[in-house]
Amino acid sequence: MTTETDDGTGIDTDPVPDGGTVTGGEPGPSHEHERTGNAAVNWMESLSEAAYAYLLLLPAFALLTLIAFYPMIRTFVMSLRANQTRGLDPLGGFVGIENYIDILTGNARLARQFLDVGLTSSFPFIELGTPLFQQALFVTLAFAVISVVVETVIGFGQAYVLDQEFTGRRWVRVAIILPWAVPIVIQGMIFFLLFQPTVGFGSDLMQSLGIFSATPLANSRDAFIIILVADIWKSSAFMALLILAGLQSVDRSLYDVARVAGASPWQRFKLITLPLVMPALLVAMLFRTMDAMRVYGLIESTAGCTTVPSLSCLVVEAMFGGTRIYATAAAVAFATALVIGLIIGVYVLLFRDTDGGMY
Repeated sequence: MTTETDDGTGIDTDPVPDGGTVTGGEPGPSHEHERTGNAAVNWMESLSEAAYAYLLLLPAFALLTLIAFYPMIRTFVMSLRANQTRGLDPLGGFVGIENYIDILTGNARLARQFLDVGLTSSFPFIELGTPLFQQALFVTLAFAVISVVVETVIGFGQAYVLDQEFTGRRWVRVAIILPWAVPIVIQGMIFFLLFQPTVGFGSDLMQSLGIFSATPLANSRDAFIIILVADIWKSSAFMALLILAGLQSVDRSLYDVARVAGASPWQRFKLITLPLVMPALLVAMLFRTMDAMRVYGLIESTAGCTTVPSLSCLVVEAMFGGTRIYATAAAVAFATALVIGLIIGVYVLLFRDTDGGMY
């Protein structure tokens, strides 16, 4: 709005959002807000692509810090205190890294010896007197390595089949994905009943072939193989789904050009399919490795942690067993997190492309 003065000139008196007026052309609060907003926009536009990406990721980093890093820090603090089984406070005074030394040397007061270490049924490479943490670490690493490698090979084969055009592909896809929909407890009970000598046929069949003992679920080596097969049966579908997503993102015209150039099927796979699907493949392997390192439910519902221990089994046993040694459980949990973090670091270092990033 313009107000006329005595000399015939006009002065702007436009209303502003806070109810005031702007007279004589002087900037009001709205202009100040606009100027501040423009400065923020100009600052963001001046950022590099990497800096702008990190700026957008800040909320996610803050949430991750709240729900992931803070519990880890609390777990580490708990692991530096003594166990206290009496009184209201389950934790005693500060003892430093004593709990870590105890779990590595076998002096931790864990409830029982897990593996059967008899001369005829001992687990491979595990001898009598081996500390429980080392037993569980060996079992967990062996389980993770074998299961991830086999699941990657099977999942890649399944994804490669599903990527082709053929009649009934929809039903084949459902059959492949179906095991992934089975809950872990149901999965464990299926294989538990399958290898129960008085219920399932798996025990008698494998015993007749000379592979398993009469009671495979009570034997650490046999039970380990059963749990591996159960996990491969279920999790290969997960690998197939992620790898299939990578396969379907490959430009089909590349295969046409390769055929015209006379490339064999193996050359097309080696030079086109494998390099282009590698990002999805590595992501799938990383996810499955982290999941395999935390295995617990499948073991407990199939053979039990007393037969085949894992690092998660040690945590649950120490935390919720008869003694309830919380500080030791925290030490095992934090050590498990460190092992998983180390494995992630190995993935990042080994599978870097020429530009310094992940494939």
